[in-house]
Amino acid sequence: MIPETKKTAVDHALLTTFGTTDLEEIHELTAGLSSALVFRIVVGGKPYLLRIITRTDAMADPTLEYNCMQAAAEAGIAPKVWYTHVEDRLAIIDFIEAKPFPMEEAKTKLPHLLKRLHSLPSFPFRINYLDKIGEFIEKFRTDKLMPEDMTAELFDFYIRVKSIYPRNAEDMVGCHNDLKPENTLFDGKRVWLVDWEAAFLNDRYLDLSIMANFLVKNEDDEKIYLDTYFGHEATEYQHARFFLMRQILHLFYFVVFTIVGKTPDKPIDLGMIVPDFREFHDRIWTGKLSLADMDNRLQYAQVHREQLQHNLGLKRLDEALRIVANY
Repeated sequence: MIPETKKTAVDHALLTTFGTTDLEEIHELTAGLSSALVFRIVVGGKPYLLRIITRTDAMADPTLEYNCMQAAAEAGIAPKVWYTHVEDRLAIIDFIEAKPFPMEEAKTKLPHLLKRLHSLPSFPFRINYLDKIGEFIEKFRTDKLMPEDMTAELFDFYIRVKSIYPRNAEDMVGCHNDLKPENTLFDGKRVWLVDWEAAFLNDRYLDLSIMANFLVKNEDDEKIYLDTYFGHEATEYQHARFFLMRQILHLFYFVVFTIVGKTPDKPIDLGMIVPDFREFHDRIWTGKLSLADMDNRLQYAQVHREQLQHNLGLKRLDEALRIVANY
């Protein structure tokens, strides 16, 4: 189950951490989109999680990942870290037995948790998120994944929002950047954030927007969500900036999930039935739908395209652009 090339490193990790290489149980965990190998292991009657990084590209930085994870663990946001080894690219942490996370409870706990995360000492800078979206858009266009007339308005919005969206230092904080349900584990009492592969210094409103896809269903939800996070009544500017980042995130998910969901032997079905945005995210939240499935990824891309397309016609968009530009 553990690759031959990693067995020596895993044995060393086990011996260093537990004084034994004997595993009472080992099961590979396949949920999620990460390329890392993840195992639930049992040593001395206690479960742990063994994670082996397999990526070797520039974005797979074990030093950054482990440092961010350790900082979060020390703050009680991530599970306890028992072992990390940068060269071997593996870590052992506490295993969290996840339980169903009631939505109403999540709406209270998660903004508080995000505030604690964003109050940690800053994570290292890795990429500029807005600029990176531009690179994905260029790849999307180069690969001619969809007709220009279906994407022109969306990509015009990117140019418009990028020109006014602030990059102020006070809103650049340590972000997780991948707060999907399988990385947000509820043990029945507390919430734990796992998989710190994508963590780096980023705009606080991105983490807020990712979670909002699942938690914020209307204006009342948005008010409670932002007021809870900021610890006071959110300002007009904060609501406007949050709204703009949500649209930027819709664009990002549309572009990226179209790129990663497209397979050479299967053209994109431009007439596919696009599920309701809220229903789709509710199914992800409850574990009834997985984005590991390529068809689901393409549907997910179109869910975000349609949501962004709808929101571009709202009066609130122009108001948000004006408020943020004039701040």
